[in-house]
Amino acid sequence: MDLALLVPLANVRQDLGLGEGPGAVLDQPILVGQGEVDHATHRIAGDGPPVSHTLGTMETALEPAPHLTPVLGRYFQRDWSHGQGHRLYDTDGRSYLDFANGIAVTALGHVHPRVTAAIHAQVDRLIGPISAIGFTDPISRLAEAIAATFPGPLDSVMFLNSGSEAVDGALKLARRVTGRPGIVAFRGGFHGRTWGATSVTSSAINYRTGYEPLLPGVHLTTFPAVYRGFGGDEAAAVAGAMADLRALTTTTIPPTAVASILIEPVQGEGGFTAAPPAFLRGLRAFCDEHGILLIADEVQSGYGRTGRMWAFEHAGIVPDVVVLAKAIANGLPLSAIVSSRDLQERWGRGAHGSTYGGNPVACAAGLAVLESIQSEGLIENAVARGAELRAGLERVAAEDDRIGDVRGPGLMIGVEFVRDASTREPDGTLPDRLSAACADAGLLLLTCGRQHEVVRWIPPLDVTAAEISEAVEIFGDTLAAIPRD
Repeated sequence: MDLALLVPLANVRQDLGLGEGPGAVLDQPILVGQGEVDHATHRIAGDGPPVSHTLGTMETALEPAPHLTPVLGRYFQRDWSHGQGHRLYDTDGRSYLDFANGIAVTALGHVHPRVTAAIHAQVDRLIGPISAIGFTDPISRLAEAIAATFPGPLDSVMFLNSGSEAVDGALKLARRVTGRPGIVAFRGGFHGRTWGATSVTSSAINYRTGYEPLLPGVHLTTFPAVYRGFGGDEAAAVAGAMADLRALTTTTIPPTAVASILIEPVQGEGGFTAAPPAFLRGLRAFCDEHGILLIADEVQSGYGRTGRMWAFEHAGIVPDVVVLAKAIANGLPLSAIVSSRDLQERWGRGAHGSTYGGNPVACAAGLAVLESIQSEGLIENAVARGAELRAGLERVAAEDDRIGDVRGPGLMIGVEFVRDASTREPDGTLPDRLSAACADAGLLLLTCGRQHEVVRWIPPLDVTAAEISEAVEIFGDTLAAIPRD
């Protein structure tokens, strides 16, 4: 029997949800307006019709590395040369204001002076992993520095390599420490691509298709998506989601069998939707009542992104376990599990591990990231620039009813598009078109949401007011130029 007939074909353009929305086009070349590039404004000068790159460049863009896997999806088919500050440059020398940041990874932009200097200094001292045979200064210092950003009793850090790996480790910790099998996660959540992380992910069906059966004992419940799920009524979202959680634990799995509840305080791939603070407080109380470990996935929302160092702080709660990644080392592979010392001691020596986790170079970069956030006042900057960004986007929304919602704290803002403002029917086509057109105009933005109905804004933490203004102007002008269906 041909096994290929049994497994649905994956959408190869889909990476973190890429291209799954209605109208998504597979590997379509992106067109760029003909004319000179004005690098001061990052616009294309000239008003000729959109034309493709020269044949040679287009061939390079579409097939830059024929031996690379076709499985990885890409938002854009462009060849990138280098980055500097908050700009990315393609191989034609054109610059783009980068509000994609490797999907919230390069939170300090490209070639940040402090981070780059730290990397160079560490490379000349020690590169390879040493955690299995002892300790070294950058790893120990970064653990101390990260712990210092958390409230008690979160004081112990395990370094790994990626968000997915950290989520898997946190789930293992919860099961082993509690002796319980059950894991509860939320619909629309994205936690990664490894086996355990995929099992608790439901932001896109393509992430799960063909992989069942996944990890047993995982149960999904309702996320309090205020706009999309509860008509904009925050109180109803809190009450409804808590009621569904209680129904799950009275009909399907008893709370005494649940090891952990895993939540993104702000769902990323699911649509840039923040859980109301009242819901997070209710979740904390529910976990306390039943001896369940609360795990906060701060992979995308952490490191000052929401205007607080950690998004859970907006609710005034303290999770039992927190997973970190993305911005932690401004582009180098690094992640972490943070919990109390007591939990990690109960987890047990040798219960989990990693060959490469806590690479000295990545940890040196991580120290520079934290030093920059603190010394440059970047959490305060996220609050100020986030308010400017949201105000600008709300002005755009006031003039275009295709925007149904502008939401999110700090510099983690989602703009949701609808086909009809009264019914809130999601528009999964326009955001991808808009993202491509913004790239043509010199601004990199990504989409998210189950149907790609949301344009997500994840500028660098040290973004300037001028860059916010530039980006909003490009966004508004580009949207206005796209005709209605």
